[in-house]
Parts: sequence; structure tokens; C-alpha cells
Amino acid sequence: QVQLVESGGGLVQAGGSLRLSCAASGRTFSSYTMGWFRQAPGKEREFVAAISWNGGTLYYEDSVKGRFFISRDNAKNTVYLHLNSLKPEDTAVYYCAQHISGSYYLTQAYNNWGQGTQVTVSS
Repeated sequence: QVQLVESGGGLVQAGGSLRLSCAASGRTFSSYTMGWFRQAPGKEREFVAAISWNGGTLYYEDSVKGRFFISRDNAKNTVYLHLNSLKPEDTAVYYCAQHISGSYYLTQAYNNWGQGTQVTVSS
């Protein structure tokens, strides 16, 4: 079973950048599509981005296209989310998860969620 640990969150001003990391344990990491989600206070968890097992296919939620970039390094068992041109509405806890089956855009298609990392964007 893969265990996931996110890091890299923090407080940043609007327009700034962060790089989130999701480190995975387990030898099956490279076999799975991985996803990033976020959850703001009082809101449901929502899809942000996903990356196929070999990094060849990327998926993004419309509001982050052109600003966020997902990548992975299978040799390091790590998936990254590069956050650029951050906006206050990007403030949320960001989670990574392992895709199991179904639509890449739905939380129920994923399991092995990490504990999350807080991103706060000030205006």
C-alpha cells in the first residue's frame, strides 16, 4: 500500500509561487496516475490536477490551467504541484492521492490520501 506525505505549503502573497511535493512510499507508485485536490474552509474537496503514470498525460481543473503545473519523478517516488500566479481563492489544504479507477476528476476515484499541506494566499 502506498502512503503519501505532502509538503511545501505556506503563506504567500498574491502573484507568488509555491512548489508542493507529495512523497510516496511503496514500490507501486510509478504504476498509478496521481492526483492533487484541494479543500477550502466550508467547501467540498475539489480536483486540481492529475498526471498519468509516466507523466505523459496531464489533467487540470479549468481555474488553474496556465498557472499550475503537475509533474512527477518516479525515481524519487514524488509528484509535484507547481503553483504560480497564486490568487487568494487558491487558499486551501492541498492533498495528493492515488488514482484507483473512474474519472480522474472525482475524489471517489482516488484512495491513499495524504494528510494535506496548507496553502494560504494573502491579497
